[in-house]
Amino acid sequence: MHASSNRFPNDVLVVEDDAIIAMDFEDTLLGFGVKAVRIAASVTRALAMIDERLPDFALLDIGLVQEKSFAIAERLDALGIPFAFVSGYGAGTAFPAAFSQKPRLPKPCTSDALEAVLKGGLVGRVRR
Repeated sequence: MHASSNRFPNDVLVVEDDAIIAMDFEDTLLGFGVKAVRIAASVTRALAMIDERLPDFALLDIGLVQEKSFAIAERLDALGIPFAFVSGYGAGTAFPAAFSQKPRLPKPCTSDALEAVLKGGLVGRVRR
């Protein structure tokens, strides 16, 4: 079990169109002690879920079936909600300059890397 000083977000939104990968993220996050993991497979669904309840953190697969997740990133950024991109694409993938400083995890990523980005995302979090 993690010490209480190692805080994790309570509610994580995972935007991932591959059900197996989404379930793997969910299992790992719940194993860390995250209380709620919500999964969206499309930009439309993710934006609706954000409107329903703001997550504490989000993991965004960049390339969804027929769209990219940058619209979700814009909404999260505007709301001050920390997030990280997850991608199976190489570093040469076209990436909006506005998000160049956001954390990016390779797919697949290790649980250690995921744990580090989750904890790092809570540092300096502005609560509204």
